[in-house]
Amino acid sequence: MKPIPIHAFNPSPLTGEGNTTWLIPGHVPTLIDAGTGEPQHLDALERALDGARLAQVLVTHSHIDHASGAAAIAERMPHVRFLKMPWPEHDHQWRVRWESLTDGEAVPAGDTVVSAIHTPGHSPDHLCFWEQDSRLLFCGDLAWKGSTVVIPPTQGGDISSYLASLERVIQLDPVEMLPAHGGVIDHPVEHRASRAARAARAGRAPHRHHGSHADGREDLSDAHRAARAGRARERARPSPEAGEGRTGDARWRSVAPRR
Repeated sequence: MKPIPIHAFNPSPLTGEGNTTWLIPGHVPTLIDAGTGEPQHLDALERALDGARLAQVLVTHSHIDHASGAAAIAERMPHVRFLKMPWPEHDHQWRVRWESLTDGEAVPAGDTVVSAIHTPGHSPDHLCFWEQDSRLLFCGDLAWKGSTVVIPPTQGGDISSYLASLERVIQLDPVEMLPAHGGVIDHPVEHRASRAARAARAGRAPHRHHGSHADGREDLSDAHRAARAGRARERARPSPEAGEGRTGDARWRSVAPRR
């Protein structure tokens, strides 16, 4: 499988340089995430399709930068199906007919099959998409190389669920994670013992968990271990502005998404 990254042309303080959507070419051309409906994104998608007919869009979750472009895609390509795990309170605002995905469901995509992996924490409906043969994981907002994943409590974010999702992904042991923001994360679960030991010697968590973040400097296993160790002595120190606090030795900050 050779996914094609397609920039969504939606830079902002929240999205950084903007989202990456992923086209899986083949017998069932499939787009991972819908972007925000920018015309440049739709033009780039059509160029990448190179005359093929997009079959479906698999959406990782219902936040605006991942799902709001569905209506624009549907307007230009009325035949396309839109699939995601339901979050009814949010899904209706994007004005397309959603087909439901469930945890573990196998979905034909390109010339292969991807499995929907429920990874809540950033949002309650968050899905990753796993391709077993290549061990590639389309990880949405589960991780962002070199930056921070937001865990917004007002938008269904939950740090405990996020940690459980990290653990689930660690067990998959992906070769690469293809995120919606930032660069591809290579071998995210390697050298876990040495990095955890190095973090322990330094007396700090290897990742900041506000959102947690998993970046190229450390791996997902370290992120999970450090936060889980601190969870037993969790102490939150609210901030009137942003909801700052700590989970063990790791600082985190809850930030409501921009609208």
